[in-house]
Amino acid sequence: MKSEFWKRTLFGSLYVALVVTSLLFFRPFYFQLLFLLVTAFAVREFHHINRSDMLLTLSGMLLAWIMFSACSLFVCTAFWSSAVWLACLYAFVLIMTLVVELFKKADNPIANWGILLAGQVMVALPFALMNMLFARSNILLLSVFVIIWLNDTGAYCVGSLIGRHKMFPRVSPGKSWEGLAGGALFAVLCGYIFLSDPFSFTGLQYSWWHALIISLVIVIFGTLGDLMESLTKRTLGIKDSGNVIPGHGGLLDRFDSILLAVPAVYITLLLI
Repeated sequence: MKSEFWKRTLFGSLYVALVVTSLLFFRPFYFQLLFLLVTAFAVREFHHINRSDMLLTLSGMLLAWIMFSACSLFVCTAFWSSAVWLACLYAFVLIMTLVVELFKKADNPIANWGILLAGQVMVALPFALMNMLFARSNILLLSVFVIIWLNDTGAYCVGSLIGRHKMFPRVSPGKSWEGLAGGALFAVLCGYIFLSDPFSFTGLQYSWWHALIISLVIVIFGTLGDLMESLTKRTLGIKDSGNVIPGHGGLLDRFDSILLAVPAVYITLLLI
């Protein structure tokens, strides 16, 4: 039990360090390279737990690479034309992958189509949209991660101490409404510090109420993303989505909150 705790702590710390350093200390190329790989292998993981065949899995990974690359080029004005060509390539590969089901004689081609499209919308798209937030500010994207981490930590601590009322016992028996409230408090305080920058160390200058809105969006949709991934695993009858990160499971287990939080934050920023 003790060795499992230390293994989880060690690899959890390495995961956090890798994300933080790619956002803070390296040039954009390193962030894009890291998350290009994460995107492709997260989609592979999604196809693996849904028992896709190799062709469908490879097609999903290729589509994820193209989508992420197109978004990373789209945020640079000088590369818009390249982003358009990649978007056309994405459409072509997607159409051909769907058409191939005509010749595979699969028992349930509709299920294969659904898994392919779900992997693109639920996994590849959120990772690709990280480029849009990174283009605004690397600290902005880092704040999304930090707020989610503090929300998870606060929810776990408060829920363990005083959690009595279960949120979704059918999906995630460990989550409570008290934990959600405690995590939200931690997250909103963190969001205020990062996003409105009262101590002048992040460079972000959102008003206090914009910081509040963005933080609450991250809390709400981060929690829903976590529950969505829990529902997926419970439906498929598995404990973890993979074993890439020892003690933590797969990539989808670690990035589940990001899957809804990033698109929600991006839409929120467009509106405010």
